[in-house]
Amino acid sequence: MQDHIDTEPRLDDPGEAAVAAAGGFPFTLRAVAEWVRRSFRAAELDVRLVGMLVALAIIWITFGIMSGGTFLSARNLWNLSVQTTIVAIMTTGMVLIIVTRNIDLSVGSMLGAVGMFMALLQAEWLPKILGFDHPMTWIITGIAGLLLGGLIGSFQGVIIAYGRIPSFIVTLGGLLVWGGLRWRLASGRTIAPMDSTFQLLGGGSRGSLGGTVSWIVAVVAAAVFVASRVLRRRQRAKWGFGVRPTWIEITLGVLGTVVILGVVAVINSYPMPTNLAKAYAEERGIAWPEGGLVIPLGIAIPVIIAVVVTLIMTYVANRRRFGRYVFSIGGNPEAAELAGINSRRTIVKTFALMGVLVGVAAAIQIARLNAATSGLGTLLELYVIAAAVIGGTSLAGGVGTIPGAVLGALIMQSLQSGMVLTGVDAPVQDIVAGVVLVLAVGLDTIFRRRANR
Repeated sequence: MQDHIDTEPRLDDPGEAAVAAAGGFPFTLRAVAEWVRRSFRAAELDVRLVGMLVALAIIWITFGIMSGGTFLSARNLWNLSVQTTIVAIMTTGMVLIIVTRNIDLSVGSMLGAVGMFMALLQAEWLPKILGFDHPMTWIITGIAGLLLGGLIGSFQGVIIAYGRIPSFIVTLGGLLVWGGLRWRLASGRTIAPMDSTFQLLGGGSRGSLGGTVSWIVAVVAAAVFVASRVLRRRQRAKWGFGVRPTWIEITLGVLGTVVILGVVAVINSYPMPTNLAKAYAEERGIAWPEGGLVIPLGIAIPVIIAVVVTLIMTYVANRRRFGRYVFSIGGNPEAAELAGINSRRTIVKTFALMGVLVGVAAAIQIARLNAATSGLGTLLELYVIAAAVIGGTSLAGGVGTIPGAVLGALIMQSLQSGMVLTGVDAPVQDIVAGVVLVLAVGLDTIFRRRANR
C-alpha cells in the first residue's frame, strides 16, 4: 500500500501564509491582518508592551498639539527624562513586591524621611565634624541614606513575613510613621543647601554628561544592544530553542539602535541656558563670542542612574535565583514552599531592596531640589504603584516586568507634565491619575480573565 504523501505546500514565511489564507490575494485586509498576527508571534513581542508604546505616542502627540509644540520641545523632553527617574527607580522595586502578592504604601513617606535624614546629615550634622562641602560628605551621605532605606524596608519586611501581618496594614502604618518622622526630623523646616558634589546626582547644568560624552555613551549602548541580541540568538540556536526569523531580528536591532541614537540626538539638541553657558565658559577659560555659545547639556546623571538600576533589576528578576524565587512565590506560594523556597526570607529581601531603591530615589530628589521639605514624597506611592500596574504587573501576583513598569512611569510622568503645560488644575491632575490607575487595574483584570479561559 502506497504511503500517503502530503502535497500541501509548507508555508514557513508569514507573508506566504497570509496570502494563502486570503485565497491568493496578498493585499486584502484579511491577508494584512494575518501577516501582522503571525509577525507578532514570530517576533515574540509583548502585545501589552506594544500597546503601551502606542498609548505613549498618542499622549505625546496630543499634548504636543495642545501645548503648541512645547511638550515635544527638546527642553521639555529633557526635563521629562529627569522627572521620570524618581518614579522609575522606585517602581522597579515595587514590581517585585507586587509580584509576591504584597504592596508597599509607605514608599512616598519613606522617601521623605530618608531624604530629610540625608539632607540634615550633609547640611547640619557632618559640617560640624568635617566642615561644609568636604570631599567625603556626599559619599557618607549616600551610603547612610541607602543603609537607612534598607533598614526601614527590612523592618517592614520582617513584620510582614514573620509577623504574618498583611503588607497593606504594615505599610499603611509605615506611611503614617515615616511621614511623621519626616516632619519630626526637622520640625517642618526646609533643609538647604545640599553638598555641591551631592547636587550632581540631581542633574542640571553640572549634573549632566555633556554632548560629546553623551554621544559616546549612545554609541556604546547601541553596540551593546546589538551584540546582546546576536549573542542571545546564538545561545538559543546552540541549545535548540526557536529563534526569530532573520528579517525580524535585523528589524528589531535597527529599530533599537535608531531609538537609542535618536533619544540622545534630541537630548543633545537642548543647550544650556545663556547664564549657565556663560558660567560654564568662564570656569573653563572659553572666550564668549558675540553670538553666544551653544553647549548641549547631554544626558543627565539621574537618567544614567535610572537606566543602570533598570538593567540591574531586570537582570536580578530574570537571571538570578532571587528573581525566580520572587516569581515562584507570587505564582503559587504553596508550591514554592513545597519546592524548598524560603518564602519569608525572600519577602524580607524584597522589601529591603525596595528600601535601598527608595534611598537612591531620595538622594536624586533632594539633590535635584537642592533642599528637603516637609512635604517631600507626598502621594508619590500612588504614582509608583500606578506605574507598576500600568506596566503589566498583576496585583494578583506572579506577573510583572521591570521594563514595562519603567515605561509605565514614563506614561504617568508624561500625563502629569502635559497637564501642567496645558494649565490643568492640580485637583484635576489627581483625578486623572486616579482614573488611569483604576483603568490599569481594570485592564489587568480583563487580561487575567481571558488568560484563565
